[in-house]
Amino acid sequence: MSTPYNFSEGDAPIDLQTSFWNRWNADNREHQMSEVSARQAEVILGWLENTGRRNLDILDVGCGSGWLAPKLGRYGVVTATDLSDEVLNRAAMRWPQAKFIAGDFMALDFGTPAFDVIITLEVLSHVFDQRAFIRKLSTHLRPGGYLMLATQNRHVLEKYNAIPPPAPGQLRRWVYKQELADLLVPEFEPLELFTVSPIARKGIMRLVNSWKINAPIRAIFGNRVERMKERLGLGWTLMSLSKRRT
Repeated sequence: MSTPYNFSEGDAPIDLQTSFWNRWNADNREHQMSEVSARQAEVILGWLENTGRRNLDILDVGCGSGWLAPKLGRYGVVTATDLSDEVLNRAAMRWPQAKFIAGDFMALDFGTPAFDVIITLEVLSHVFDQRAFIRKLSTHLRPGGYLMLATQNRHVLEKYNAIPPPAPGQLRRWVYKQELADLLVPEFEPLELFTVSPIARKGIMRLVNSWKINAPIRAIFGNRVERMKERLGLGWTLMSLSKRRT
């Protein structure tokens, strides 16, 4: 349906990507939590709660500043990895209960299989070979293990938002909902796939999703209207729950 855009493999060697994500995480995730990330975490923690377990082996791939690790720790043993080596050094001091491993996930060996759950939030669009990334995730999951994935919704970001071009070291390839489903199917059994966080900054959807304009509606209906928009596919984020095929 789509082809790669906005980057070439030679434009972003790993050291340049590492430098970018060290800066980005230091400027953003170490200091504040966006509404998009908060909604993703809400969904992820709900899925973990539904497993009914508290002894899971969990891998967080592309953990950024490690902001989710303390919450994941309620459900088991947490290993977290990211390119941002400087940021992870600080994360390890803040949350020593988790094991933080810096490096290129595609080059790291976590054992096969070693985890009950793998979580990866907004990472898929920043890797060069998305199919290889999905395959590698599956190799680290025990049979029947869960992949909990969030990635940017190309339809909403391109049609209803104006996003600055990627910076040096920032790979970018957003996917449509069907593209994500197609990427997952060879390795995983899909369980849930939906959008969250209706956000628009241009066109008519800017008014439809305006927090201020919708205040009276929220006062009456709570978050039901927002959830309806999510089910209609108008969310910024694609959320996917799938199970490794046995």
